[in-house]
This record gives sequence, C-alpha cells and structure tokens, in this order.
Amino acid sequence: MPVDNLALGRRSEPRQQVVKQAIHWLLRLRNHHDNPRLHRQCEQWRAAHHEHELAWQRVQTLQAELTHNLRAVPGAQVALQTLENSAQGLGRRQALKLLSGALLAGSAAWLAKDTASWQQWSADYATATGERRAFQLPDGTRLELNTASAVDLDYTAQQRLITLKRGEIIVTCGGADEGAAFERPLRVEDRHASYQPFKARFILRQEGDCTRLSVTSGRVAVHPPRGAAGASTEVLAGQSYLVDRHQLRPAPPLAMDAGAWIDGLLVTRDMRLGDFLSEVGRYRHGFLTCAATVADLRLSGVFRLDDTDKLLAVVAQTLPVQVRYRTRWWVTLERVG
Repeated sequence: MPVDNLALGRRSEPRQQVVKQAIHWLLRLRNHHDNPRLHRQCEQWRAAHHEHELAWQRVQTLQAELTHNLRAVPGAQVALQTLENSAQGLGRRQALKLLSGALLAGSAAWLAKDTASWQQWSADYATATGERRAFQLPDGTRLELNTASAVDLDYTAQQRLITLKRGEIIVTCGGADEGAAFERPLRVEDRHASYQPFKARFILRQEGDCTRLSVTSGRVAVHPPRGAAGASTEVLAGQSYLVDRHQLRPAPPLAMDAGAWIDGLLVTRDMRLGDFLSEVGRYRHGFLTCAATVADLRLSGVFRLDDTDKLLAVVAQTLPVQVRYRTRWWVTLERVG
C-alpha cells in the first residue's frame, strides 16, 4: 500500500479482484447501455461495499484519461472507433482482447507506460509516471521506487520478500533487523530471477526482456527463477549484469549515472540523443521522440527530472535542435533549420 510510513494495515486502494469486477460491469454497461435493469444491478453492486464504489470510480477515471490520451496519438482514432463499433457484439473476454489490440495500434511502448495505473491498484507500493518515492521497511531495509514502478511486499514469520512487478527500484539492506537474516533472509524477486542481498545496496531495473542489476555496495546472489535449472551467481559491488530467464551476462556500460534519479537528476556522459529521450520519456506522459537526423547527436550534462518541459528547453539550447509540440502528449525534437 502506497503510504510513506509503511504501516502494514488496511489497503487504501481496491483489491485486484474488485477492480476486475468493476471492469466487468463497465464492459457490460457499454454493451447494453440501454438496459435499465443492468444499470440498477450495477448501482446495487457499487452500494454494497465502499471498496466497490472506489474501484468503480478508479476504472471510470482511468478510462476517461486513457481515451483522452489515445486521441492524441496519430492513428489511434481508427483503433478507438473500431473498439467502439465492435464492442456491442462482444463478450467480456473478447472485448478485453480487442481493447489490447487497440492499445497496440496506438503505440505499444507509450501506452504500456501510461496504463501502469492499472497495476498500481494491485501493488502494495507504487509510483505514477514522473513520481519517485522512498520507503523504510519494518526490518530497516530502505526501498526507493523510480517512475512508474510497482512493488509487492510479503513479510511474514517465514520470509521477507520484495517482488518487483514493474519499473526500477533501489534496495539498501542491512538494517535494524539484520539478525533475522539467518532465519528469514531477505529476497527480491522479479519475473527473471531471485536476488538475495548481503548487506548490499543495489539497483534493479526491468528493461523489457531482461532485468539490469547494478550492485553499488555489498554483494547480491542471483538465483534462477523458481522451477528453472542453473547455478546461482554472486554479483559484487561495482558490477552490473543483465538477467533473463536463460542467462546472466555482464551489462554494457551505461552512458548515464544509474542511480542519479533518487536525487531527481539525469546525469549523462556522451549519451546519444535518441537514448537520452527514451530515458526522459519514462518521466512524462505521452510520446517523446526525435528525427533520425539528430538521433546520434551526443549529450553530456546534469538535467533535472522534475520538469521535463524545461529539461527539453535546455537540450534545445545545448544542441542544434528545436522542440516541436504536435500536442501536449506528442513531442518531437528536430534539427534547427
């Protein structure tokens, strides 16, 4: 639950199963909007529990935001119209499949980032796009979440488990409850592997088909995912690896400071403009790109992430490029002249 003091109590967000029920009601009402009995049944479901109403409001809000944002993406209007025309004859499962297709038609990478709000509802700790948060866990472990990240926490009498569901985190362990490590070793998991730190500070960043692990102090043992064969590998301070379900390999060096985001900074060293904009795009809504003619320009410096529009203005003063706002959500950098 996204509360800074990490008091492990009642959730302030609806549970995932209740959100799914709200989505189900939304789709049924879209398919049968002129059915007064169905509207009454939905109202009764909403009134049955405060969590139902909260989930309904969240789904309604996200649907409105998603529709608004999609209309700013060139080509997405056709997908939206197709969804609207076809949903009438579809069941819940088919409609959800069609919705996924519409999202991909608009812009898969952009939409995957902006629909992270769905995942925030079911995560214990989460950040929105452009947000960064720090938490102190009950055992003294410090957990820091970068933009659009989501984490689940499972601390019981048997285990201490942090599960990275999305995005990027920094974990610093070796706190007040370090003596419990022998009975309940701290583990961090994601879809690619399991990580066991030993008085360590390390960064985990999900990058599509792999996870980047960077250890800044201590050491981290990397274990294959549950059910997979293979030996564990120990990663030491100063080392970085890319981890997927099949292998662990040394990561190529980054053209930026991997952990500068905790201070709200993007620190680059001779970074390609195209790669730079991909990184900046993680901290803002919409689609950010550049023309192919300027993608290979190089950029070094320290940039503040709190206001990405100002950041782009600084880039335009540094390189021979101009910032073109097609819409608030669609921004392109082009060569001057």
